[in-house]
Amino acid sequence: MDVDISALKLLLLCLAALCAGLVDAIAGGGGLITLPALLTAGLPVHMAFGTNKGQSVFGSFAAMVRFARAGLVDRKLARVTFPSSLLGALLGAGLLLLVKPEVLKPLVLVLLIAVAIFLAFRKQPQVAERPEPMPHARAQAVGALIALVLGTYDGFFGPGVGTFLIVAFSSLLGHSLARASADAKVVNFASNLASMTLFALKGVVLWRVALPMAAAQFSGAWMGAHLAVKGGDRLVRRVVLGVVVALVLKLGRDVLLG
Repeated sequence: MDVDISALKLLLLCLAALCAGLVDAIAGGGGLITLPALLTAGLPVHMAFGTNKGQSVFGSFAAMVRFARAGLVDRKLARVTFPSSLLGALLGAGLLLLVKPEVLKPLVLVLLIAVAIFLAFRKQPQVAERPEPMPHARAQAVGALIALVLGTYDGFFGPGVGTFLIVAFSSLLGHSLARASADAKVVNFASNLASMTLFALKGVVLWRVALPMAAAQFSGAWMGAHLAVKGGDRLVRRVVLGVVVALVLKLGRDVLLG
């Protein structure tokens, strides 16, 4: 399917991808920027999802590598979360492709609003509220379950998954927010990779849009991961709050204006 994307639209999409990569690396939620941008640009709903995965996989990879170089990624945990997320994302993306576009578009709007509201008003976890780290075997099992469930969500929908992963790793496994951000990127990269592969095989990735956005997403994610490593938990909390409040306001405006 040929979709007309002007040079100006492509430039604006790249700017959206740059911002998304920056905030997603720090606190998750980048998909809440890029998916609405792609839909607004006029892409059919399945193609918007496919193209979003085609560009976001590069951002999640850049952030994961930067966190790994800083020594924040739990490599033992990643051995179970990565394949679990791959499997979940394939299931979720396969289900998405079965949903008719006329059903999917209003569903996407409802999900975007619900996710944005949740992220905006959830209580930020404090260091003192985090549980003690789990024994290794139990942490592996819980981590695999988190990756499977949220990987499935990411394959089917996606926006907000990075923040959900941060919340899960922090509240359930006792990770600091900076370390939870790093472990979230392993899961996020796996789910993006699996989803992108399936969407590409089905021909719903618009590569002439996805690749320029990917370059912008990669740059933003690298900078965002660097800031997260330097700024730690306080920066993560501030960016999450600022981004999601702005998104709630934007989505509310879209709904009111139809």
